[in-house]
Amino acid sequence: MKKFFKNFIKEWWFIFTAVTFLILARVFVFSSVIIDGHSMDPTLQDKERMITLKRTKLQRFDIVVSKEPDEPEKMIVKRLIGMPGDTVTYKKDQLYINGKKYAEAYLDKFKRQWKKDKLQEAYSYSPGFQAMALERKAFTVNYNNEDNFTIKVPLKHYLLLGDNRLISKDSRFPEVGPIPASMIEGEAKLAFWPPKRIRLVEKVK
Repeated sequence: MKKFFKNFIKEWWFIFTAVTFLILARVFVFSSVIIDGHSMDPTLQDKERMITLKRTKLQRFDIVVSKEPDEPEKMIVKRLIGMPGDTVTYKKDQLYINGKKYAEAYLDKFKRQWKKDKLQEAYSYSPGFQAMALERKAFTVNYNNEDNFTIKVPLKHYLLLGDNRLISKDSRFPEVGPIPASMIEGEAKLAFWPPKRIRLVEKVK
């Protein structure tokens, strides 16, 4: 009997350790999130599943997961544009941060389609989105449909915007605003579902 227990412990110790490690990693290191909606099109698609790393140093243009200020039980996935203390300005679709001009290559596809037909073909699946796009002055506007606007990011906050600027509810809206650092859950790093779209989520400036 003693030998049996010895062998049992020897054989199962690795499995027990591995399971414990996975549980701890799930709590402290990573989590999963489902993309809900089209606010990150075309970078991320509706219903995609992502792995989020919790303990990473956030950098500008990372794609992050956060609680939504006006609906704390809801998780949102957006791109980090403004760091704490930044002054973020848009002038006719051009981004300036603290007076410096920045390119946004991740918007190129939709901005080309915006110039072509105000995204009417891209939004063919939603008459509501088509109507919304026709009313916009530019691809990136604020909640008042102004294409020239500035947002000052408070300390310990981040400015988060969706890549699909015409329909994304994000830090441009008063009910959301810059997101407190305490609400940021982590950085989206890996898309793992559906299988045909498995890939690392690379930061594109």
